[in-house]
Amino acid sequence: MATENDESKESPRRVSITRRRSSIFRPPPPPEPRFSWQISKDDQWTILQNDGSETTLVYRKNQTSSMKNFAVEVRGIRDVDNLLKDATIILQPKSVVLKDLIEEIIQHVSSTVEGSEAFFQEAYENLFADSNAQIFANTLQGFIKMESQVADYDPSWLCAFCNLAKIKRRYIVIVRMKQPTNFGETCQEVRFFTLVLCPSKSKETKTALETARTFATIFSDSNLRNSLLTVNSEDLFKNGLSMWATKLSEISNQPSDASTQGTEESVVDDNSKQSKIFCGGIGSGIKQDLLRRLPHYISDYTDGIADGRSIQKTISTAVFLYFACLLPTIAFATLNSHTTNGRMDVKKGIFAQTVGQMIFAVIGGQHLSILLTTAPLSLFVKIIFALSEFFNIVDDFEAFYCCVGLWCSFFLFLSAIFNMSKIMKYCTRSTEEIFALFISIAFVVYAVKDVTHDFQENYNSAACKNSQNLSFILKDNTSLNLNQSTYQTEAAGCHRDTSLLYILLMLGTFWFGFTLYNFKNTPFLQRSKRELLSDYSLPLAVVLFSFIGSFIFHDIPVQGFEYDGSKPLLKLAPIQNLDWKMILIAGVLGFNLAVLIFMDQNIGSAIVNNPSNKLTKGPSYNWDIVVISIINVFSSLFTLPWLHVALPHAPLHVKCLADIEERVEHGQIKQIVVKVRETRLTTILSHILMGLSLLLLPYPLTYILPSVFDGLYLYMGITALGGNQLFERILLVFTEQTSYPPNHYIRRVPQRKIHQFTLIQVLQLILLCVLGFFPFPFVKVIFPLVLLFLLFSRHKLLPKLIEKKYLDVLD
Repeated sequence: MATENDESKESPRRVSITRRRSSIFRPPPPPEPRFSWQISKDDQWTILQNDGSETTLVYRKNQTSSMKNFAVEVRGIRDVDNLLKDATIILQPKSVVLKDLIEEIIQHVSSTVEGSEAFFQEAYENLFADSNAQIFANTLQGFIKMESQVADYDPSWLCAFCNLAKIKRRYIVIVRMKQPTNFGETCQEVRFFTLVLCPSKSKETKTALETARTFATIFSDSNLRNSLLTVNSEDLFKNGLSMWATKLSEISNQPSDASTQGTEESVVDDNSKQSKIFCGGIGSGIKQDLLRRLPHYISDYTDGIADGRSIQKTISTAVFLYFACLLPTIAFATLNSHTTNGRMDVKKGIFAQTVGQMIFAVIGGQHLSILLTTAPLSLFVKIIFALSEFFNIVDDFEAFYCCVGLWCSFFLFLSAIFNMSKIMKYCTRSTEEIFALFISIAFVVYAVKDVTHDFQENYNSAACKNSQNLSFILKDNTSLNLNQSTYQTEAAGCHRDTSLLYILLMLGTFWFGFTLYNFKNTPFLQRSKRELLSDYSLPLAVVLFSFIGSFIFHDIPVQGFEYDGSKPLLKLAPIQNLDWKMILIAGVLGFNLAVLIFMDQNIGSAIVNNPSNKLTKGPSYNWDIVVISIINVFSSLFTLPWLHVALPHAPLHVKCLADIEERVEHGQIKQIVVKVRETRLTTILSHILMGLSLLLLPYPLTYILPSVFDGLYLYMGITALGGNQLFERILLVFTEQTSYPPNHYIRRVPQRKIHQFTLIQVLQLILLCVLGFFPFPFVKVIFPLVLLFLLFSRHKLLPKLIEKKYLDVLD
């Protein structure tokens, strides 16, 4: 029989930890008992053989569990140091019989627990799948993969664990057997036995399994076990475990030669690529983008029709994009029309969206990005018109607007030529998530503003207040000389039913769309039908509630968006009317606008190209900036809205084209992107429909009510929160610790550091919101510079507050 001391002579091997779960299954009772040796016991059926033995079924399931990485998992060293202080070390057990040994261990623990008898019973029942058969319910054991022999279990140590409801802290008991002891199948020569008892209500990183992984990782090393065989003191035993855990942490921080060499080579390759891209001269970034994307140009079309599933995804995504782009285009075009006194109307907005996105879909690099005019761009239009009024050049607004746009395109083109997109290597996940969450908040804020404005116009208007006062007068003093016609005249401007219908349509659009969006997670219907309803959730919600508002409640007065078809669509801006002073002022505004578009464009593209999306054709930051500048030159010359990559439309476009699976990782359900169909057909088809929508003006597009637009805003804002790590960490502040997900940053970063990092991000988000929603439009000019400040604070200020190793994990 091999002993523990022989382990050092074995050939090289790999050790992993195997978790075994055992359950007892009772044979089902027959319809009619026929034999005397079939009996009922505790409402379960067993089989009593002729020799008196009893037969049951034992179900065992082996799962490979990864070893604890003490270098990165924050609970590793912390658990060893803290738990060993109160751990029970038994170097001379009274008995080697498993039943007696477990009773001895539990008695050591129960002496510190109230209600020791009840605790003893609970521990015994949870520790064993069958107390009579002495079969452990949950264990961890080493599994050795030899180079020269067949893989087999390590029989020299065993770790058993369970969660208990009657304890408030974790208990660790480590037993060194006097001699190799048989604990059953696969563990016939046990020298070290560890028992882990943990409270049922605890964080996922503090459960019995996680704690058992910590000590099982330590005992999986044969050198440690050999050294502990000769230790005669409990304190020395604990010190040995603590020192070995520290050593494991140091080893984990030092990669092997092969891995180090591979890492160095990858770093060299990355540096050489960056040097070629960033230091290769003027236009090198554009050249690299084209060389990266052109080989995939044909597949950009064929990927959308490769098979039946791809065709279905392409069609559903095109329909989704049509509604997702049409409604914000109409909404922001209506806003621009109010801002400019009708100079930029809905017709221009739809035309600019159609032409701009079609150009980008055909010649753009990262074609999965979606271009739109956005809220910050509409704010800039408002600022430009306000300045034209300030300088008394309202009649030359088109020329001033054109000049600002041409300056902006000039600065954007310079940034692409000199490869300024390299600054995005400093744009980390935290910056992207702050900006994405700001956009989601902006959508919700716009919806709330519209509802508030409608209630002030119709529900709390002066006519409603006067009609209420008149009704009180008529009730209390009927002798007043007030006739019914006067009362009706005063109440004519009061439409409270309009406001109630407004909020019902908005919330109904959001609820119906959001319900269908999550319908794929329900058990109803077939999977293909669930996914079909989910893909068409937005168009179905818009069509349904537009019909409800325009036809079912047609007797309630509602106001659609304004449209004037008499104005020309394309008219060249008379830029020659501006003097040199206004051209210089336009240059200052153009620079700020270029910073805004540059940051929004690159942040949006970075979110689309996130590694979790598993895109395979590479990014195209610089070439996309060139294409955006060309599109905005055209828009500026004809006083059309400017465009850039929009959030959350771009990442939602990627999700629509993706195959997503739910997988369980460390007890947490995650949605994993399997693949994405990187096709240009979705944007082309959707914007062909967008162009045809010009034929639908004024009807039936005017049947889409503003309340439905606001429901769309809520839908886009809420659905974009999924996968935003900042939003998830904000929720952790209000979440019970036992419900914390066991994800990577929970395991690797102390809890206070997580909340500290979240607090800093929230403060930055508040700063963005204050400037973005400030009522004075001129303050919003500095909004683009705040985005640059986020990059500076992440790399210069945050490392002074939080250690870099934690920032790397969180970010």
